[in-house]
Amino acid sequence: MKKSADMELCDGCGQSDLLTEKHGNEFCPSCYKMAEVLTTRPDLVKKLCTLTGREIDHGDHGDSDPRDLPDVLDAVRYRTRDREQNTWYVSVSEMEGDPVEIFASTAFDRDQHLQSRISNLTTITRLISLILRHVFLGEVLTLDKTLKQLRRSSRQKNDLPDMLSSVLSNYRGNEMEKSG
Repeated sequence: MKKSADMELCDGCGQSDLLTEKHGNEFCPSCYKMAEVLTTRPDLVKKLCTLTGREIDHGDHGDSDPRDLPDVLDAVRYRTRDREQNTWYVSVSEMEGDPVEIFASTAFDRDQHLQSRISNLTTITRLISLILRHVFLGEVLTLDKTLKQLRRSSRQKNDLPDMLSSVLSNYRGNEMEKSG
């Protein structure tokens, strides 16, 4: 469980608040309490659902619970070269042999002509890591999480991640309507 110092949007309710990480998601205090009850007291949740006449929708994941991403992971680092012979380092973090995060960097990341490529590479690796956590840990994917990764990838105004985030932000209301 990690607390984020930034005021960002809760993956549960979408409100801006101080967030706490649980199961690869970031929750406001209210949603975090609900997530705790869902995790630790499924019997209570089932009883409350029965008492209120609500059914639990398990969606495509059935009863599987997402696993937390630990603070320390094993990783494998690969050294590779691109077509212009720039050296790149790709690190893959693993949990039980499954890839759950991927990072890429170069020794020349201060080189101005590489800045755009590094920004795009950061975007790609952040989104791939999000997908890997979904596939191997059961983390729920949302538009807000995707936007958050795009914003964190941006290195300057109007670079590709910033433009993609701006365009996709127009659809935030659609996601809320469908989930609500």
